Amino acid sequence: MSATFRRGLRWKSHYRRAPLLTAAPVRPLMDEQVSITGCFLPPRHPVTLCARMRSEEGDLWEAFAHYNTKADGTISLTRDHSVGGSYLGCEPMGLFWSQQPAPGSREGLRLRKQNVETPFVTLVSLLEGHVSPSEGPSTELAATTIERWYMAPGVRRTEIRQGGLVATLFLPPGPGPFPAMLDMFGFGGGLSEYRSALLASRGYASLSLTYKDHKDLPGPRERINVGDSYFRSAFQFLQNHHQVCADRVGIISLSFGVYLSLRIVSQTGINPACLICINGPVGSSVNLSDEEGRTETFERRRKYWRYDNQGQASFTDISLPANLDPGSKVKLEEITCPVMYILSEDDLSTAVHENANLMEETLRAAGKSHLFTYLSYPGAGHLIEPPYSPHSRGSFWSKKPEKLFCLWGGHPAPHAAAQEDAWNRILSFMEGQLFAKFYFK
Repeated sequence: MSATFRRGLRWKSHYRRAPLLTAAPVRPLMDEQVSITGCFLPPRHPVTLCARMRSEEGDLWEAFAHYNTKADGTISLTRDHSVGGSYLGCEPMGLFWSQQPAPGSREGLRLRKQNVETPFVTLVSLLEGHVSPSEGPSTELAATTIERWYMAPGVRRTEIRQGGLVATLFLPPGPGPFPAMLDMFGFGGGLSEYRSALLASRGYASLSLTYKDHKDLPGPRERINVGDSYFRSAFQFLQNHHQVCADRVGIISLSFGVYLSLRIVSQTGINPACLICINGPVGSSVNLSDEEGRTETFERRRKYWRYDNQGQASFTDISLPANLDPGSKVKLEEITCPVMYILSEDDLSTAVHENANLMEETLRAAGKSHLFTYLSYPGAGHLIEPPYSPHSRGSFWSKKPEKLFCLWGGHPAPHAAAQEDAWNRILSFMEGQLFAKFYFK
């Protein structure tokens, strides 16, 4: 073979690598962004990404998005725009926050984690062409699995059943002492642990406290049967824990839990380091049955309920300051700690504008406007959850005395943006009020 021929020889392979879909990290915390990329695809080619996940109840949740590959045969959700499907635009976590129950699912579903010691497992598939996965068979080019956790490695979970308390304590890794949060949800009841687990994963001791509709609480389950002493004991339990810094304990609450957190501050002698109030009222939207704050049933005030054309209930009117139980209204002027109030402008469950304005005006009149931080989110609904949680505009509320669905409000994309921003603001607020002061006092 001549030297000239050798110099001109080129090998041309027809071998093409199989499409590859990757995610990093593959075991993130729920509030961590995941980078999803695809490669070894034809250039400028239509593909679909589909995410599917089973809830703990066995219901299928899914989302999909249409993309076009770049000239180099790649896609990246942190770079590229979806041109169709469950969401549009550049949304790195769109495949998670836009998930909805698959067609044919039970009505009124809301995705909530019950066992925080296991992950949500999502299968992400890369499909040929722009397709709707639920409408028929499609060609899968590649796939990857992502495990999303509320509990970081080393976080400790302990059930608390002492002194009448029904709660779960989460502690970060290490000896402490840690700044801490008392964590309460709304009148729907039960023990929701996922926010506390995530807070502990971010360095805060957190006590998830239930006060209604739990087998270990006094009955009947459709009303609140614990009073002020119960909430005082919960806060003091955190303060007295040997791994908690006693003067760095705050409270985070949603919906009816906001009223309870404000009541704790004004009527029990408790002085938290900060309050985080998410879409809640300044008094009780349920009639009280005694001075300790126990309640009657929610249905006793159904004259204030409003219904949409599908029969779903809205509770905004019942939570207007003028309609709150007169004896329950909190003495807001007695608040002495910093307060962050998070307001969703499309909340269809609580009259948040009126309640937030009343709180702001009262604190201003008391010379305490410096304590109040006010965040407002257009297009967001009542349920401000940790980032990338799927949005529910309405869901099942109760089956007794009749089957009832309630409205939460909000629209998927602005609600997702609100959840992400609010969580970052919450963590920053907590760091300023608890963590930084703890370490630099």
